[in-house]
Amino acid sequence: MQETVNKKGIWKVIGASSLGTLIEWYDFFIFGSLSIVIATKFFPADNPTAAFLSTLATFAAGFVVRPFGALFFGRLGDLIGRKYTFMVTLMLMGGATFLIGCVPSYETIGFWAPLLVLILRLLQGLALGGEYGGAATYVAEHSPPGERGYWTSWIQTTATFGLFISLVVILITRTVLDENQFDSWGWRVPFLLSIFMVYVSYLIRKNMDESPEFKKAKSEGKTSTNPLKESFGNKYNLKFVLLALFGAAMGQGVVWYTGQFYSMSYMKTVMFLDSNQADMILGIALLIGTPFFIVFGKLSDKVGRKWVMMTGLALAIFTYRPIYEAMYQLTNLENKQENVDLRTTENKLVVHDSKRDSVQTVNKFYTDGTNEKITTTKHLVENTEQTAQVKSTVFLSGSKYYMLIALIFIQIIYITLVYGPIAAFLVEIFPVKIRYTSMSLPYHIGNGIFGGLLPAVSTYLAMNAKTTGHSDFYLAGLWYPIIISAVCFLIGSLYITKSMTHKDLNQ
Repeated sequence: MQETVNKKGIWKVIGASSLGTLIEWYDFFIFGSLSIVIATKFFPADNPTAAFLSTLATFAAGFVVRPFGALFFGRLGDLIGRKYTFMVTLMLMGGATFLIGCVPSYETIGFWAPLLVLILRLLQGLALGGEYGGAATYVAEHSPPGERGYWTSWIQTTATFGLFISLVVILITRTVLDENQFDSWGWRVPFLLSIFMVYVSYLIRKNMDESPEFKKAKSEGKTSTNPLKESFGNKYNLKFVLLALFGAAMGQGVVWYTGQFYSMSYMKTVMFLDSNQADMILGIALLIGTPFFIVFGKLSDKVGRKWVMMTGLALAIFTYRPIYEAMYQLTNLENKQENVDLRTTENKLVVHDSKRDSVQTVNKFYTDGTNEKITTTKHLVENTEQTAQVKSTVFLSGSKYYMLIALIFIQIIYITLVYGPIAAFLVEIFPVKIRYTSMSLPYHIGNGIFGGLLPAVSTYLAMNAKTTGHSDFYLAGLWYPIIISAVCFLIGSLYITKSMTHKDLNQ
């Protein structure tokens, strides 16, 4: 009977913790999901490539500051408790996301636009740096012995669900509004909606109790008076911090962001796939793959955390290039045959906000069901044509469409292997009194620095390879996650031991 009561209680803990964490991830990922649109709003429009790279850099900035959030909020969590600390992070994240939706465009306020967005993005990063460690620790400290991998894996699903919901909200907004409305103001809606979701989560979280492990340590006078010094000034504990980072977290970070963010950027900017199709394909793969977080979290309770995570890293190392080669060929029009008889051309004059554009749309249809839309836009100033902007968009159908879902799904499985068990792994190797601080830093360096920089670094490598004439330029960006994963696999395989991953939480 006691076990049933405990199970009911932990479901409440997971529900309250997961909802708040899911909303924080939603807030954080909206920026990445809309990076192509944001590039046109908050940065100069005269160089689209530079604007997109600047947007990715701003996106990455939110990840770079996550370790600082981990230190600041982790210290608070070990001093005053888990509950109140990640209440603060929730409010900070929600407020910053809402304000991004309110910032005027570059055309309106000039350089203040990217500056304000950067500041708000940094606040998002600080908030997320304090959120995850608190939520994972909170759930783990409520979990029955021997089941921590299973119960903490529910928290692991929130990041993917946060991305999934961000994609769904964007797709719904795009569907409800026409293209001009979305481009003009509709892209702000997903940011503004955040404030309502945060409020609901706040109402739920404020009634949560402190974790029993922390309450016990506090009642016995065993909490830390200086979590930072005890976490990183103690050589014995520092060894575990470094092993957690270089033997697990940095590899997990690059695999996570390759499968969920680089793949999205790759579909849109390298494969030139229609944005809605890319979001839908990623969304479907995420929805199908998310339950495997629970599967591999539970498996790690039975066989240990180490080899579940190492398997995910090994698969990524050896199969990323073949997977992305197959993805690229799905939209590689050089290898497709056009059905010329079906080609259509449409010319029209578009007037928007007193601007006049001459727009030509050419639709090409290929024998395998692929459709290409080439849009050429010429801005008219006193009836004089200015420099033309050409945009090519590819649409997949039939078996090609489902093949792309399968290729993304495989990458999601790799993510679930490395990410499903890692919360339990990190929680178990650190003592209660410094757990929030100690686990948060390696996690957020691994994900924030190594993982968060991946979209910008990999996109830059691909663009540089294309500029220098490499025939396989579209695979160049993969060297970053492959090398990081390989280093992590070697360190983790050699130095993570079974004994250190099954410590009793009651230390």
